[in-house]
Order: sequence, then C-alpha cells, then structure tokens
Amino acid sequence: MTNTTQAATARTVLFDALGGPEVLRIHDVPLPAPGPTELLVRVEALGLNRAEALFRAGTYYYRPTLPGSRLGYEASGTVEAVGDQVTAFAPGDPVMTGSGIEMGAQGVYAERIVLPESSVVPRPASVDAVAGAAARLTYTTAYGALVETAGMRPGDHVLITAASSGVGTAAIQVARRIGAVPIATTRTEAKRRALLDLGAEHVVVTGTHDVAKETHRITGTGADILFDAIGGPELPHHAAALRAHGTIVVYGWLNGPITFPMNWPQTIHTYANFSVTPEVRDRSDAFLHAGLRDGTLRPVIAEVFEGLDRIQDAHRLMETGTHTGKIVVTL
Repeated sequence: MTNTTQAATARTVLFDALGGPEVLRIHDVPLPAPGPTELLVRVEALGLNRAEALFRAGTYYYRPTLPGSRLGYEASGTVEAVGDQVTAFAPGDPVMTGSGIEMGAQGVYAERIVLPESSVVPRPASVDAVAGAAARLTYTTAYGALVETAGMRPGDHVLITAASSGVGTAAIQVARRIGAVPIATTRTEAKRRALLDLGAEHVVVTGTHDVAKETHRITGTGADILFDAIGGPELPHHAAALRAHGTIVVYGWLNGPITFPMNWPQTIHTYANFSVTPEVRDRSDAFLHAGLRDGTLRPVIAEVFEGLDRIQDAHRLMETGTHTGKIVVTL
C-alpha cells in the first residue's frame, strides 16, 4: 500500500434511527487501511443530494441498516493512500466520488473515507473542492437521462421540473451545451430570475401558470422531452406538456408514488445513475470533465456550510426547498 501517515479513526456522520436532520450524529469511527483495489481519501467538501434526506427518513428505494448507518454519495478531496493494485491514482491526487456507493456502509459524510477505486474519478485541476463536491452526480444524472436515455438533440425543447435543484440546474446547462432549449419550472417567482440567468430559455412558475398550457404556448406543439424529478399525481399533467410521441424521463419522486400518465402516445423511461453501463458512465464522466474545463458546466452553489458539525443545519436547509443549486459542507 502506498500511503501517507494514516489516522486510526475518522469523524463520521451516523444515524441510529429514521427521522429528520436531528438524527444525524458525529462519531469517531475506526478507519481501515485500504484494500488492494481501494483508496483512502481525505474529504475536503461534501455535496448534499435529496436522495440523502430520503435515505435518512427511510423513504429511499433502499433502506439504511440501523443502528449506525452512514450517509452520503458525493464528496471531493485528496487521495491519501492507495491499495497495492491501484494504478490510476496516487497520494496527492484530487478526486471526486459519486458512483457505486452503498450509503449505509460506504456513505461519504466523514473526514476520511475508504472507497473502491471504481467509485472515484479524477477532479480536474481547475475545479476546487467545493465545485467538485457539487458536480459529479448532478451532471452525470442530467447527461445520462437526457442524452443517453432520452436522446436529446440540438433544438429539442426540454421541460425540466424542479429546475432549481442541483440536478435541475445541471440539466439546464447540459441542455444548453448540447444546443437544446431548456424550459424550467419552479414554485416561486423569486427563483425565476436566477433560472433565466443560469440559461433557461423560459421559466414557468407553477403557482401562477398552468405548466402544460404554458409549455404548449411557448413551443407551439409541446415539449420534446420531460425531465421530471417530482413524480406523484402531478406526472400526468406534466406529461400533457409534451408533443405527441414525446419522451418522459423520471428520475425522482419528490411528491410520492407516481401516477401513470395516459397522455399517449409517449415513451416513458425511469432513470437511475447507479444502474448505467460502464460505457455510459465513461461517456458521462468525459462529458462532465470537458464541460468543467471549457466552462460550459458550472456547478451552482446555493450555500456553503463550514465544518462537519454543520451537517444538521445543511440538511435543514435542504428540507426547506428554498435554495437554488447544491448545498455544500466543507471540512
């Protein structure tokens, strides 16, 4: 194993019961040496995702193992040690996490983490730790769903629900980079200007306008693609914003169980970032790195909390839904 001096324990966020942000606690957890194909990473920043709030509450698609469940998918940091069979990374390399992580056992909310090499990718030298923690899951989800799954092309009108979320803001930029036309939805007028500044061609405020009618007014025939994080009973109405033979990609269920839309004929996909093929993952990462380098992909940071001890506060903000972009915790 190639390494620097390794601490015996790491401050780690755990929870023993399902619930709100108050269940999160910090413990000193034994830190194993990395195995042959693993890396030890010193975490510099954490990016929060809605999936983590669902996991903490017991409403995610898999359940935590209690007591003592870990939490978190997305971090950026620096490699401190590598296993004997690791050749792509060395101590000192800046990296990002985000794929193939089982949160209960491998969650990244910690000062130091040991992960399989396959769960880590290089962080471009031009990307700082905060941006690195906000980039990988959001952009690869948007790219994988829109490009690889829906086949988004230049000129397509793409309706993006919950557009002020981390993935939503990433989807606006991914659509722009491809040459598509992003139409964003948001619940409040206060977020409209920020989404337009980010690159949305149009913004529909759901409390003021009918999404389907407004989308048809904007496009003439309806949107080509619906990129949906909300699900629930609203899905049929959002689907009504599409043209005939449009494409729906559902990647979340913020409003609970999904009501199947009957606005036929349409193609419906569900998308999970963790079930893509290695080839799609490689293309997603290549797209992300190219966009970060040329500046067309710029993670939107809602707020930065300093210190692992602020993790409850960060989760409380995430629960409000008042932010635009990603919440980051620096260590």
